[in-house]
Amino acid sequence: MEKELVLEKVNQAAHVLNELDIDVWMTFVRESSINHDPCMDLVVGTNCTWQSAFLINRNGDSTAIVGSLEAPHMESVGTYRNVIGYVQSAQEPLLKYLEEFNPKKIAVNYSTNANLADGLTHGMYLTLLNYLDGTPYPSRFVSSERIVSMLRGRKSRKEVEFMKIAIRHTLEIYDMVTAFIKPGKSEKEIAGLITGEIKRRGLEEAWELEHCPSVFTGPETAGAHSGPTDRQVEKGHVVNIDFGVKFNGYCSDLQRSWYILRDGEDSAPAEVQRGYDVIQEAITRASKRALPGVQGCEVDDEARNYIVECGYAEYQHGLGHQVGRIVHDGGVGFYPRWERYNNLPYLSIEKGQVFTLEPRLLVPGHGIVTIEEMIQIGDKKVEWLSERQPQLFLIRE
Repeated sequence: MEKELVLEKVNQAAHVLNELDIDVWMTFVRESSINHDPCMDLVVGTNCTWQSAFLINRNGDSTAIVGSLEAPHMESVGTYRNVIGYVQSAQEPLLKYLEEFNPKKIAVNYSTNANLADGLTHGMYLTLLNYLDGTPYPSRFVSSERIVSMLRGRKSRKEVEFMKIAIRHTLEIYDMVTAFIKPGKSEKEIAGLITGEIKRRGLEEAWELEHCPSVFTGPETAGAHSGPTDRQVEKGHVVNIDFGVKFNGYCSDLQRSWYILRDGEDSAPAEVQRGYDVIQEAITRASKRALPGVQGCEVDDEARNYIVECGYAEYQHGLGHQVGRIVHDGGVGFYPRWERYNNLPYLSIEKGQVFTLEPRLLVPGHGIVTIEEMIQIGDKKVEWLSERQPQLFLIRE
């Protein structure tokens, strides 16, 4: 299945190159199991040791220039039509390839905006310039960021199928969490239930175990990317959890919120319920704005402005990000117009992309209310990949 998915992306890349009027896309790497370029997983399907160039041509051809000792392995992997092995230097076969095709635009694996397209180290960049010294090719370099963004964003049927399965596992584990949470349980105990169940199901955490899951109970909790602590659930607390799993290399990423009823309560206090309702409405409004051609920041505006209009402070992060092989899959996101996001808030959404929607707000004295859902962009409306949290979950002692 891994080979099938990589071949699907290699073939898709040729179409993207034609769409962008780029002749060749080159991923230039070495020791990729250590200095790992994320594109190796996307369009190569293995790692390399020696200096290697993986070239995809707009004519549909694909060529891997690798060390001679690695050529047999690359042939067995079967993701590139042509495999060229070298002994002393990759320079000669690389120059020969470029001279044969004479590309006018060469996309290379660097980017100032997108980390998932920025796998070329400075040392390898200098090596590449040295190999091509005296040729016109360095002047034809462009960043591969648009190619990478489009490939990662345009999900195939099989990719979405895998994410739906990951989502199903996540929601099933959340059902177990609802039955487990009680006053006196610690954040670490709740996290332990989740990680144990992930392991039992033969899955992986969607991101670093240090804060997957993130578990927060009550007011004055740590930041959104902090790990669980010994802090215990108490009556009157809002509890929120953020985690996801990987199934066949594809991620889920969902958040849910609970309220711990105090003695004599049959429902959440009005201020907690209102916070939950505002979050749900913010998600609904944002989802209606998430259409092809709309800038990502415009979707963030819908949720952010509504929450502020309702009297809450704005959340200190983006509304949502793309999800795929990794949980933050790069490219356009539902981000505010902040410098730290570079150009990503201003890019346009495309059909087929998968995003999270994850606003949050603080209910003083109780804690953070947040929900995170996953959607896929359609022609005229989104598809909800996750079943939306139906109501604020209430926990009785």
